[in-house]
Amino acid sequence: MADFGEILLAAGDFGLFQKLLLFALCFPNIMLSFHVTSLVFNQASVSPSFHHCNTDWILAVGPNLIKEEQLNLTVPQLQDGSFSMCEMFAPVDWSLEDIRLFGLNKTTGCMHGYVHDFSLFDSTIVSDFDLVCDQAFMLGVAQTVYLTGILFGSLVFGPFSESFGRQRATQISVVTMTIGTYATGLSPNIYVYMASQFIVGISYGGFRINSVILATEWIGMKKRAYAACLGQVMAALGQCILVGIVYFIRDWRTAQFIMGAPILLTCIYIWFIPESARWLLDRGRTEECKKGVLKAAAINKRTVPDALLMKLRKENAVERGGIKSLLSSFVLRKYFLTLVFAWAALNLAYTSLSLNVGKFGMDIFITQLIFGLTEVPAHLICLWLLELVGRKPSLMSTLLVGGTMCLVSVFIPEDKAPAVVALVTMGRVFMNWAGSICNVYVQELFPTSVRQTATGLASLAARVGGMLSPLLNLLATFHEIIPTVVSSIFSISAGALAFLLPETRHIELPGSMEEAERKRNQKIAENGFSMDQSYIKATKM
Repeated sequence: MADFGEILLAAGDFGLFQKLLLFALCFPNIMLSFHVTSLVFNQASVSPSFHHCNTDWILAVGPNLIKEEQLNLTVPQLQDGSFSMCEMFAPVDWSLEDIRLFGLNKTTGCMHGYVHDFSLFDSTIVSDFDLVCDQAFMLGVAQTVYLTGILFGSLVFGPFSESFGRQRATQISVVTMTIGTYATGLSPNIYVYMASQFIVGISYGGFRINSVILATEWIGMKKRAYAACLGQVMAALGQCILVGIVYFIRDWRTAQFIMGAPILLTCIYIWFIPESARWLLDRGRTEECKKGVLKAAAINKRTVPDALLMKLRKENAVERGGIKSLLSSFVLRKYFLTLVFAWAALNLAYTSLSLNVGKFGMDIFITQLIFGLTEVPAHLICLWLLELVGRKPSLMSTLLVGGTMCLVSVFIPEDKAPAVVALVTMGRVFMNWAGSICNVYVQELFPTSVRQTATGLASLAARVGGMLSPLLNLLATFHEIIPTVVSSIFSISAGALAFLLPETRHIELPGSMEEAERKRNQKIAENGFSMDQSYIKATKM
């Protein structure tokens, strides 16, 4: 295959063309974070800890009863003096005087639905679908269904993108996400809600991996990390925006429709994004690749020498990828399994912390806003450090430090909520940071023929980690520190294993299996020719 990196340098490896493409592909990440963060709000209890059985039957004999007296007569009290949220006294055909005189003592489950306290939210799926008591488990099921959708999307869109292109996979993801978002807001019951969230999850998984790869394959080695990190910056901004939306609009359906508005804009312009020239070249579609390069050069106001364009005609036989090719190489298999473990571990910790945002002792809105605001500078710093110290030290340090911070948080007393939030926030930031580094790493380690497959499968493992987080959180019923301790240990272990990965900073994306195994770099070293020299030479053309 022709040295596409040299051709891209001549056409402009980070000019106006790449900047427009990068913004177009990063902007939808605002909506992606809407969907993840909305799990905290849409699925929250309308009041942090209060609902009770509907006992309006007693109003037929006592229409003037005040709320407190009604509860005293019809709902049993617990040992701490609070009212039972899942039991009521069985209705009787007595007068109000007899009920007051003799009292009720036969309990039953909620026979006529539930009454929710709307002091925090006007409505959530908990209040709309009565997901309390014996139906409370459906919240965990809904979260798992959504995360399973992301997993399924990562699995399906990987091979799809290898066969039909990054462009088509990205476009389909945006359209299906729009459909799923509005279907969610119109859901009449929990089952339609879960089905629509599954569709959103599939779209999320498909768009996230394809948009990053599409941007990465058009950007030169010096700015390659922008594709993953700037997408995360937009996602962090999306978290902050959603907090504002939900704070002022406490009805989950209305908030859902507002969340879907920006994605309609994306549905319009997403049809104009270009296909990856690297993928076209890898598929043997040389003329289309040439047209794409010339279009990029024109927008960047650069001229590609004819001698370089002629190299596109001297292509090798098309190299077919797939899972078999990826795992047949000992070197690539080692890199892949290391990244898989790291990505799954960090996503397990990140999702577990995100879903527990209301359990850290501070206001849910403030905590979520802190989460979002801290991630914006974190990912900007990530860009700087990736170029300063490289990929390998960055991944190791973020996983080790983030896991340690989360582990330390379990030893902080419960009355020190700000300290717990500070440690958990920083741990979450480091996990998110590590996720961006994994996203950069997986693009740079694998050749074009299997890059999408490797990304999809690694992302699949990450989604498995996220999907397991609701189940991990259930272990808090045995002891509240178990989820944090388990996820922290996995993160620290992943940080140690990252030592097995090579450094890929300022190394051209591999175009073949041979290059991915670093044989190409050995040849370069033997010829005394470095990639940095290639960069200087190309820019002088």
